[in-house]
Amino acid sequence: STNCAAGFIWRKRSVRSNVSQKIIDIAIPQLTGRVQQMKDEGQRLVQICCTKLPDKLELQYSFDKDYEFTSFRLSLADTSTPVPSVSKIFLSAFIYENEIHDLFGIQVEGIAVDYKGRFYRTNTPRAFNPETVPGGQE
Repeated sequence: STNCAAGFIWRKRSVRSNVSQKIIDIAIPQLTGRVQQMKDEGQRLVQICCTKLPDKLELQYSFDKDYEFTSFRLSLADTSTPVPSVSKIFLSAFIYENEIHDLFGIQVEGIAVDYKGRFYRTNTPRAFNPETVPGGQE
């Protein structure tokens, strides 16, 4: 440990070399069952992330227990297919799910606390995935 002038003691944290991460591709019908399994195993929800790729939207649900990270990856061709909410399993998921709905336009069914498109106020609907209008302009 190192002392600093203000009298605080700063401790160096060791970096764990045994951290691992798995990414598992799953289909929408598997989502809630797999998330429930993670909770039953004592995993914590770390994040839900959405990414717009050139040909699809990708959702990742990430979990952690004892420095072992597992992410479930869902691929969506577009926003027409609804995704079930996992907020009844992990309540904190309602924040991520409202964000994904508002910023990407993905329909999430059964959100425990549903802001109905008013979680974020943006000038552009679906700001991270704006609708394309005829003529190819956004």
